[in-house]
Amino acid sequence: MQVTATEFKLNLGKYLELVLNEDVWITKNGKTVAKLINPNVSAVDAISGVLSGKVSPNLDRHALREERLSRYESHD
Repeated sequence: MQVTATEFKLNLGKYLELVLNEDVWITKNGKTVAKLINPNVSAVDAISGVLSGKVSPNLDRHALREERLSRYESHD
């Protein structure tokens, strides 16, 4: 969610509640000046949520590594 600095200051409690479910981007004069995040969510969980449905469920880290290595070896 994106919110202006003024709106954030006026409704701090509201955004402290919202940050439990989503990140809050704070803007000033149209530029992002801060990002409010939930410190209790691990970075891995956050990234996993973003990637959900975009990566085939049958891939594992070993298969991805092999794919990367095969691309590198083909450039030799």
